Amino acid sequence: MPAPVKPDIDSPYPLTAAQVEKFRCDGYVKLKNALSPDVIDHYGPVITSEVYRLNTMHLPLEQRDTYSKAFLQVGNIWTKNETVKEFCWGKRLARLAAELLGVKGVRMYHDQALYKEPGGGVTPWHADQYYWPISNANSVTAWIPLQATPMEMGPLAFAVGSHRFEAGRELAISDESEERIGRSMKEQNYPHDDTPFDLGEVSFHYGWTFHRAGRNVSNQPRAVMTIIYIEDGIRLIAPDTKAREGDRAAFAADVEVGGVMNGRMTPILYCAD
Repeated sequence: MPAPVKPDIDSPYPLTAAQVEKFRCDGYVKLKNALSPDVIDHYGPVITSEVYRLNTMHLPLEQRDTYSKAFLQVGNIWTKNETVKEFCWGKRLARLAAELLGVKGVRMYHDQALYKEPGGGVTPWHADQYYWPISNANSVTAWIPLQATPMEMGPLAFAVGSHRFEAGRELAISDESEERIGRSMKEQNYPHDDTPFDLGEVSFHYGWTFHRAGRNVSNQPRAVMTIIYIEDGIRLIAPDTKAREGDRAAFAADVEVGGVMNGRMTPILYCAD
């Protein structure tokens, strides 16, 4: 029997100059049909199965803190399942990350599933790069819903242009970050984009772009996979918070401070010819 044909996760996406400009100006971009329904149908159930197999959060929602109510969080799934690794190493999304950042190549920083359960709470305002001990802002998160994500599921929302605003970058995801960053975004008149995601739509946002998500008031889990890409050549900085110390231990334990992030956990996923 011939081997089944795997869905296309490698061919280039027809990215336009306007989309690149929007990303760099606004700090994020949402791309329709970045992945086909066949890709979602093939990889989504495997990712979901691994999330529930690896999940360690079993407290009832009402007994959790704000962070834990926001989602079930499972990372480094690519190291535990070959099919998930195949998805995470797909060239299409990695090439998009490089082209949006304007760099020759990108490495994986890590993957992370974020499953917002039915009844799950808000994801407070934050910037991802608060957690990352890396030397510059050439980092991007691909937010990949594994189903269409209407408003009632809590799609990702962005403060437009906020990647240039520095106040609040010192805050971890918390009730405090929700209140303080949310207030700052209103005071600084940053527009708020909280539109739904179609099936196959993927967003990319800079590590310093402020974003949040609402509650999941539907009766279905909001299944989302993320892949964080960093510029090939970015360096490890000395961790200055416990969060960054944890990230260094998890993703760059074999990299010296000041060295290029080229360790076992941060493979090159795309490099232009």
